[in-house]
Amino acid sequence: MSTQPVRVVRHPDTVVELLLDDPGRGNALDLPTAEALRDAAAQVAADPGGAVLLRAAGGNFCVGGDLRAFTGLGADTGPYVQAVADAAHQAVQALHELPVPVVSAVRGAAAGGGIGLALAGDIVVAARSARFRLAYTAIGLTPDCGASWILQHLLGPRRAADLILTNRVLTGEDAERWGLVSRVVADDELDETAYRTAADLAAGSGTALRAAKELLRAAGEASLAKHLAEEARSIATLAGGAEAQAAMTSFLAARSRGRGPAERTAAGEPQSVS
Repeated sequence: MSTQPVRVVRHPDTVVELLLDDPGRGNALDLPTAEALRDAAAQVAADPGGAVLLRAAGGNFCVGGDLRAFTGLGADTGPYVQAVADAAHQAVQALHELPVPVVSAVRGAAAGGGIGLALAGDIVVAARSARFRLAYTAIGLTPDCGASWILQHLLGPRRAADLILTNRVLTGEDAERWGLVSRVVADDELDETAYRTAADLAAGSGTALRAAKELLRAAGEASLAKHLAEEARSIATLAGGAEAQAAMTSFLAARSRGRGPAERTAAGEPQSVS
């Protein structure tokens, strides 16, 4: 059995799994765990495969910072917490900047920094047992792991403030309704659903997925006019490539085999994407 609190598992289908593997502590973040997370994220970033799956062993995704490690240090408390935050933030930044799709699988508690970590996924699949709670202000602290940034981007300032200031708990179903997660599944379906999602993405058009993710990342930083120009540049560049040409030819051939245009139109099958 591994004694590492965070592991990287590489699968033959090019899914790269980043596994929080300290279930006895709720995958809490003390300095050794935060540093292991930072190092594992850097390892994934160096070779991310076709898609990344972020998940956790045990009944909880991540309960946040290990408060037992944050107390009793006297004057060393501030520097210790700074070191934990710095290491965890490097991991979050590395995951956010990955060029390939990232799928997060969340069950049980995602609290404090665990929320920022979970939301590093492009697609977040939550179990019905999932419970999301910021919890910082309840213990006299402020958010870390990018929570105050990503919640504003995902939910807007009102709902972000509600979660951060009141520490309300969102169930998996609540989180789906709010737009915090992509979908909710039964607990016994979480691992299979999340892995299948990552595997399907890894088997897709890597060039198109990377370009689409770059557009999504840039969308929040550019005006509509600039973003429209970038979208046009990107789709034109990909359309002229061998991969897209082969995919479009295959798509049209499969849909046209044995059927005329009238039948295809009646069936509602697309003849174009624009």
